[in-house]
Amino acid sequence: MKLYNLALSNFASKSRVAIYEKGLDIELVDPPGGLGSAEYKKVNPLGKVPALDIGGQLIAESEVINEYLEDKFPEKPLLPKDPEGKARVRSFTRHHDLYLEPPIRALFGQMSPKTRDAKVVEEKLADVTTRLDQVEAMLTPNGPWATGNMFTLADAALTPTLFFAVNLLPAFGAKSPLEGRPKLTAWWGRVQERPSTKKVLGEQAAAMAAMQRRG
Repeated sequence: MKLYNLALSNFASKSRVAIYEKGLDIELVDPPGGLGSAEYKKVNPLGKVPALDIGGQLIAESEVINEYLEDKFPEKPLLPKDPEGKARVRSFTRHHDLYLEPPIRALFGQMSPKTRDAKVVEEKLADVTTRLDQVEAMLTPNGPWATGNMFTLADAALTPTLFFAVNLLPAFGAKSPLEGRPKLTAWWGRVQERPSTKKVLGEQAAAMAAMQRRG
């Protein structure tokens, strides 16, 4: 198996968390020709990462990949066994993909003060604030992980995107995403020390530093 991957991508990072948690021997490769290239679209028509190649069959989209890995390698589970627990985790990952991540991603294109659209920034920051408040409300009060005592795909999804929130929001003059959110703050402290997520966060940080050096 091989995963088409970029270290900075939060969606690819989500799948790497699952891979590292399960201790899987999956090769990590860059998309040939680069993200969105004609060459890579011959492999994955979406042109996005991650994409998992399993002997010629391609599985795209991070959550589909993670659920496949859960079905294929159930020995170190990242989903609870009970239907209610599974639904809670999936509600978290769905919220991440559809509501939390998009406004954060929209801010990437507003990084340069010279070309920044103040109205777009204001709208997206307000949306991010709402979504982070929703995450704070969704986090279990009984921890230590997003949905309870078990580290799950919910934690795998939230970790790489919160990395962007922590590093990105202050660049727009916004307060830290942790401020006023005690459950999220406690969770973030723990997730930075877990081996799988610590490794992924380190990979993201190194990739971000390299991108900044390139300008």
